[in-house]
Amino acid sequence: MKLPVAILAGGLASRLRPITETIPKALVEVAGKPFILRQLDYLRGQGISRVVLCVGFLGEQIEAVVGDGSANGLSVSYSRDWPTLMGTGGALRQALPLLDSQFLVLYGDSYLPIDFGSVERAFLNSGKPALMTVQRNADQWDKSNVLFVDNVVVEYNKRAPTPSMRHIDYGLGAISAQVLADENTTGPFDLADIYHQLSLSGQLAGYEVHERFYEIGSHKGLAEAADYFKGEE
Repeated sequence: MKLPVAILAGGLASRLRPITETIPKALVEVAGKPFILRQLDYLRGQGISRVVLCVGFLGEQIEAVVGDGSANGLSVSYSRDWPTLMGTGGALRQALPLLDSQFLVLYGDSYLPIDFGSVERAFLNSGKPALMTVQRNADQWDKSNVLFVDNVVVEYNKRAPTPSMRHIDYGLGAISAQVLADENTTGPFDLADIYHQLSLSGQLAGYEVHERFYEIGSHKGLAEAADYFKGEE
């Protein structure tokens, strides 16, 4: 794979308190290992070589554990979104000098057991400025927020999902840096709003996956992720 991966790992993780009062979510242990190290090991196995970590609250702890990424066979650099939080979109825009003109985006609390190379190829072949991986969800994991018809993202709407939506944002995206550079707000902004605007103009490619995702954004998700990794080892 040739595209770098940006990992959004700067959230306050309020749903995981009290665990995350003294450590960032990325360092929460899952089956005996900090979650970020599980993510990075998987990315290396997918052929990824460069990662940019967008860190925020207690981000220096992540840097102390991960370092330059060489222990995980990667090159890791950092973009700091603290103490002024710029939102997921703003955090990525701040990280653009460390990234390429196109890159993958992953949430710091998600483990996605899919082939990243296929997603990269689909994005590069789409000719569109962004791609979202989607999964048929029917409100199983979270509120469905994607109208996906005939392999086309007709609309993605995290803020006001409609009853006709059956898919969900799976958590891996690809985007062109220009989209973020062109955003004319100077304050914080959300990547979800960028995806929403692109979907309405037919500029958001879609890639459907069928494997379930694991996340540590909640205590329930953390327990399920731990069970998954224990079964893998």
